[in-house]
Amino acid sequence: MQAQLERSQVSIYLITLSIAVLVGLSMPVNLMDALPIALGILMYGMFVQIPFLKFLDILKAPRFLCAILLSNFVIIPLVLSVVFPYFPDHPALQFGIVLVLLTPCIDYVVVFTTLGKGDGKLMLAATPILLILQILLLPIYIYLFLGQSFVAALSIQPFVESFFVLMLLPCVAAILVQSTQQHRWSQITQSISNALPVPLMALVLFIIVSSNITVVVADLTLLQQLIPIYIGFMVIMFLINLMLGRSFKLPSNELRTVIYSAGTRNSLAVLPFALALPSEWVLIAITAIVTQTLVELVGELIYVRITPKIHG
Repeated sequence: MQAQLERSQVSIYLITLSIAVLVGLSMPVNLMDALPIALGILMYGMFVQIPFLKFLDILKAPRFLCAILLSNFVIIPLVLSVVFPYFPDHPALQFGIVLVLLTPCIDYVVVFTTLGKGDGKLMLAATPILLILQILLLPIYIYLFLGQSFVAALSIQPFVESFFVLMLLPCVAAILVQSTQQHRWSQITQSISNALPVPLMALVLFIIVSSNITVVVADLTLLQQLIPIYIGFMVIMFLINLMLGRSFKLPSNELRTVIYSAGTRNSLAVLPFALALPSEWVLIAITAIVTQTLVELVGELIYVRITPKIHG
């Protein structure tokens, strides 16, 4: 069931988004109160698939590890620092863009990597270190990109609460399930949990889009500002990481994997931080994040047609 859901996930998301737009425009609804619950379960479903207990396995591929860390935590921040002055001049919009583009994906990137003839198992092995580093570095990124005045204007308590409830608790629950896999109940729990991410991500997308589509449609300039940024990001990251992978003399499958890691962002997994913003900024930041998801899904379909033809 899990494999079938993952193979069909792009179609599931696109159908869900179409229904959400129709529902939101024809009978305006507000389901945002349900978002934290759905998001918390989604985070657990994503975390339970990350091999936390095999954290050191990635060290068996040192060149790949160096390339993927250099790409995600050095090259991408440097590229964004160059183009940041050209971002829309709105703090919530800038926050959403920075939040989503600086955090590498830890879930469906594995599926797209496999579809694009990359090394899905190696990508999966890299997810624990990618998750840990992005959580540690994100506050530093926000400070460096948005400045002390932006940080000072925020209330820290909502961010701490969001991190604890929507990130830390699901992560701890996932690790506990993984650490007790020898028990029958744990195996059943993990099997059920593994099927959660795709339907839960579809549910989260439905909640956000159906609840906010009328506001977004009323101000299409927002989308016009965001979409070119995200398209440009995927194109630039493809080219840079193609050169990076070749400079590291990576095998073809590892080179493709680096490209997918750099081009695929953590979108919905960073939503807890957007929800912690002041109420007047939440919708704008969420729009920035969800728009990136939509652009990325289309971009991934293009990636999977191109990357199999790439060789190290």
